[in-house]
Amino acid sequence: MNSRRKFLTQAGALAAGTIGTPALPASEKTTDLCAPETVSLCGQWWFRTDSGNIGEEQCWYGTDDSNSAWRRVSVPHTWQVDPAFVDYRGAAWYRRIFEAPSEWQNSAVRIEFEAVFHTATIWVNGELAGEHVRKGYTAFMLDITHLLRWGRPNAIAVRVDNAFNEHMVPRGHSSDWAHDGGIYRPVQLIITASAFVERVDVEAFPDFACGDGKLAITAYLRNTSAKSWIGRASFRIIDDETGLTAVTGSAIPGFTIKSGGTQTQKLEVTLPNAKFWHFDHPNLYRLIFSIAGGQDTHQLTVTFGVRKLEAKGSGFYLNGERIRLMGVERMAGSNPEFGMAEPSQWITHDHNDLKHLNCVFTRVHWPQDKRVLEYCDRHGILMQTEIPAWGYDTFAGMGAEPDPDILQNALEQLREMIARDRNHPSVVVWGLCNEVGGQNPPAYQFVKHMLEEAKRLDPNRLCSYASNSLIKTPERDAAGLMDFIETNEYFGTWFPGAPEAVAKHLDDLHAAFPGKPVVISEYGYCACTKDRPEGDEHRLEDLRSHDAVFRSKDFVAGAIFFCYSDYRSHVGYSGVGALKQNVHGVVDLCGAQKASYEVLRRELSPVESLTVDNHLNTFQLRLRTRHDAPMYSLRGYKLRGTFYGEGDIPIEQHEVELPEIAAGNETTVELIFSQFDVPLHVKFDIFRPTGFSAYSRNWKP
Repeated sequence: MNSRRKFLTQAGALAAGTIGTPALPASEKTTDLCAPETVSLCGQWWFRTDSGNIGEEQCWYGTDDSNSAWRRVSVPHTWQVDPAFVDYRGAAWYRRIFEAPSEWQNSAVRIEFEAVFHTATIWVNGELAGEHVRKGYTAFMLDITHLLRWGRPNAIAVRVDNAFNEHMVPRGHSSDWAHDGGIYRPVQLIITASAFVERVDVEAFPDFACGDGKLAITAYLRNTSAKSWIGRASFRIIDDETGLTAVTGSAIPGFTIKSGGTQTQKLEVTLPNAKFWHFDHPNLYRLIFSIAGGQDTHQLTVTFGVRKLEAKGSGFYLNGERIRLMGVERMAGSNPEFGMAEPSQWITHDHNDLKHLNCVFTRVHWPQDKRVLEYCDRHGILMQTEIPAWGYDTFAGMGAEPDPDILQNALEQLREMIARDRNHPSVVVWGLCNEVGGQNPPAYQFVKHMLEEAKRLDPNRLCSYASNSLIKTPERDAAGLMDFIETNEYFGTWFPGAPEAVAKHLDDLHAAFPGKPVVISEYGYCACTKDRPEGDEHRLEDLRSHDAVFRSKDFVAGAIFFCYSDYRSHVGYSGVGALKQNVHGVVDLCGAQKASYEVLRRELSPVESLTVDNHLNTFQLRLRTRHDAPMYSLRGYKLRGTFYGEGDIPIEQHEVELPEIAAGNETTVELIFSQFDVPLHVKFDIFRPTGFSAYSRNWKP
């Protein structure tokens, strides 16, 4: 069985196992009453479409258990990969039953949807619980305590609408990706004490002078009970790798939260001898913030890292070191088996691939599944996550200012994205929009408003927007407002021009913005028009020739290749149904690699060369790192050699730790094999501290 088929078999078995299982197994539930109990609502739901928009009128949200017109689906779910509904845009409904044990009666019970595309209205036991309107990529939570029937089955109904809409971003048909309708990310109940820690924000920066971490902690507390709550707060910070406590704090003055009220606690904390977070050393900490008053206790755990990415002059600096970054973007939802309802295994599969491709810097077009960000936190990928405003049509027909509904919707999505994702150390840039025509007055003002709000909410994180309107009069573009300049560079594809045109474009940007780094936010070859048929040789040539130009410009601080995979899109120049797609990647929709895959891996590697000299199976190996891009020091890397003998059998392996190697430098190491015979070949791999190979060479005598 090939790996692709094996994966799908495993994923299908897991999905099948969730049918009829409304909650997590008891062994997976949190039993500590101090911590929130989480009950999964993933698994079996009932589903039906509502093309006539009659569901509300006919009370489909009611508690009638008749399911004759409904079909079983497994949430997370999107109907856009079902052949029966692949082209359906509009309203659809989901229903299921869950238990509310009587032990929860004095608790606060909330339901969290990690994302529903794009509008959700929720009823519990036939009563309206709330809605989340025209915001398809951000999480939302509703308090449903007052609607529950204790010790009895409870019914939940969700009306979803994914029709193209002119009053949101992405606006109408302006964007170019899969608009998959459904409850496409996980859903869970969160059961806590009636007074609880709602959210904790952690700002964590290195103090380079002493090596400590400087933390600003903001805890948001809420009291849902009918009387005032009096208590105290405490916290503990744990090194995630060792499990050891690094800092504790309990001398926080007592406080009162009025009935139905909120309270904010702000603390400044020093984390001594902090382990800084880096894409090669993704060191994490856990903050446990607790409140206690009488019999009521609650704690919330958040994960964070101590790191700082700065834009200074024309360069990026990570934890004080000048770096030049390279990577590749992944468009989620591209696999036609899953669409946007991606299982954890496929998210891990794709991001393992990104790491194998040496991706240390990526960008995405919309707020991501938290499982994506958690992967990037733990395995080391710097991320620009973005509000889904794409295209010139976003501002079509507007005057000097953006329409209020569009601006308000984008600001709401920005606020929700920052609130949920700000603790992730992998998230280093807030992306404000993409290809909106930044010299057009309403687009310019939109970008300005978005930047002001992002800086108000999170003043220390970098902000930018991916522009494709910088070829002429770049100084007039809203890109100039940003912390660094991003350009989507498609010379030779969407724009005419050879690599010389790329060089001139970059020089023009540097002349217009001499004090800012330039990042290539997209580049690559798209087989998206009849005059550009698919041919991976074009992608290979584009990749090599454009990278050479980027490397020659010291002010280019980063470059992100577009795209990892061919991607599903409602625009789709190729394919039909769930296979409607744009052919743009180094792998296809199902993960099969093209020839450009290995070339991209080599182009993104920090290793420039590995020279091999063999004398009687004693190997002298000279490793040289790149001096241009990607550019960063190698710390904690290892070199492994595997000796293959007759029959292509691996018979001996040795590994050596490499010294720290600065960018543009080299080191020599020795590997000695005990074999007397000449090897068939020897495979040499250079491994990152995270365990991913950064460079491979297969040496033959």
